[in-house]
Amino acid sequence: MSGEIKEEAGQRTRTRRPVALAAGIGGYALAVIAGMYVLADAVGPALQIPLWIAHAVVLALLIRRLGAKESSAYAALFVVLTSASAVYVIGLARDDLALRQRGEKVTVTVVKEWRDPAEGRRGRDSHYALARQDGTRLPGPAMTTTSDRYDVGETLTVIEDPEAKLAPETPGQADPTAELLGAAALALAALGAIGWMTWRATRNGKEKPRSTSGPEARAAQEERLREALRTHPADRRGYIKLHPEDYPALTHRRAARIAWETGLRTEAAGNRGSWRFKETVVEQVPLD
Repeated sequence: MSGEIKEEAGQRTRTRRPVALAAGIGGYALAVIAGMYVLADAVGPALQIPLWIAHAVVLALLIRRLGAKESSAYAALFVVLTSASAVYVIGLARDDLALRQRGEKVTVTVVKEWRDPAEGRRGRDSHYALARQDGTRLPGPAMTTTSDRYDVGETLTVIEDPEAKLAPETPGQADPTAELLGAAALALAALGAIGWMTWRATRNGKEKPRSTSGPEARAAQEERLREALRTHPADRRGYIKLHPEDYPALTHRRAARIAWETGLRTEAAGNRGSWRFKETVVEQVPLD
């Protein structure tokens, strides 16, 4: 009874460890998204790309600690791609967020309108010079739209940047909701990948490892060896080459006995870590 209690307690501990590690990995991934968003204006792609690569390496190592060694690189790549996409989408809303934070609503009149010159099939943005009701021009960049929305003399309400660094926008244009929702969805996808790997690690931790020794394992491996000797293709020298690590319960001599029963001999020389079988060999392994 005490052994069962200890085993159950050990299983709960193994389950908690991946969950705690996954929480740390998730927090780290979110911190990287926030940090790269802050650094986006300060550093260029020449520094951002190595930082993302380093992030991928660290993630792969952390995910391997969850127990998912085979798929850790793919999971890390997915998390990095979704995280980088989230940073990019948030960057699209950067000006809108700044304008919402420090901007002031003013009523203006369109005093001048012009469009980008035609360049093949590329879309042409429309630009507008605006003036307040007292006739003074709004400082800073001109308001821009992707289509011809307003005419000269038209009155509208815009959000003006007091620092004159950002172009004015209408309240509808300065709404970052769509970008923020998109960035949140991408961040959740990254966390979902981490959660998926955690679930796999937890499930694998609950599974009891299969025994590689004992009568049942030995019988199963002997049967697999017989099947391999019947179906495995020979190499260019006529040898059937198998890996002993696939048959940990069998000795080389026992494998030779099974091969002899199927009409093959087992090579004793020049195997380089493999088992080699053929009808005639240079030096035969003694039978078990």
